[in-house]
Amino acid sequence: MTMLIFGATGQVATELKGLLPDAVFLSRELADLADPSACATAIHAHRPAVVINAAAYTAVDKAEEDEATALLVNGTAPTMMARACADLAIPLVHISTDYVFDGAGDTAFAPDHPTAPLGAYGRTKLAGEEGIRASGARHVILRTSWVFSAHGNNFVKTMLRLSQTRDALNVVADQVGGPTPARAIAAACASIAAQLMADTEGRKSGTYHFSGAPDVSWADFAHEIFAQAGRDVTVTDIPTSAYPTPAARPSNSRLDCHTLETVFNIKRPDWPTDLAGVLRDLEITQ
Repeated sequence: MTMLIFGATGQVATELKGLLPDAVFLSRELADLADPSACATAIHAHRPAVVINAAAYTAVDKAEEDEATALLVNGTAPTMMARACADLAIPLVHISTDYVFDGAGDTAFAPDHPTAPLGAYGRTKLAGEEGIRASGARHVILRTSWVFSAHGNNFVKTMLRLSQTRDALNVVADQVGGPTPARAIAAACASIAAQLMADTEGRKSGTYHFSGAPDVSWADFAHEIFAQAGRDVTVTDIPTSAYPTPAARPSNSRLDCHTLETVFNIKRPDWPTDLAGVLRDLEITQ
């Protein structure tokens, strides 16, 4: 049984390597998502039992000026993957994002809530979702948010780096969501993939949400990072308007994850506990 995974160096793909050592991982050199046809060719060549797409164009601000490339990677490539999976009658697990929503309100978004992305990144990720649904492949689209780990670039590592030279930071406090450990996302993807292989009639196919609990603001997240790391840093809450970025960020990134627990028996991870594990991985202790 072969699991084929697109992505090799990203946060989730790195964690998947530890969970699925026998899987085949395709780096950009082996399957560049900017060349969508190469992704379909790779699937046909490997003829795996299941495909997990853990690769994406995640430079949210850069996507505003290079939406064409973001669309190839986030939209066209997953669509081509799904069509190849449909041809071979194998399932696809695809990671998506809270950015497909407009971030309005203060209640958690259900998987069937109407989408309305605020920027290019969200639009291109939504295009990938739509292509997968239209392909006819058995699939799970797993939307997540605020990914962190000991690998790559993420909020935890940024806060730790800044705290080495600064004792006070301004952090946005009016954006709320669920920080999600990459290790938990990887474990969820592995479990979903195994269940989809057994679900030959596609009863579990669909769109699901997965994020860490509890929901907090970025400022709250920063407070917990510094508390666990033993860093004496004063965090001042600021509004989004005080920290302008090229791409608009959703104010509300809360995700309703109940259907994932009901259908796949996967519960929301307790992110403060996982944060402690990440800090241990980074050899940061009080």
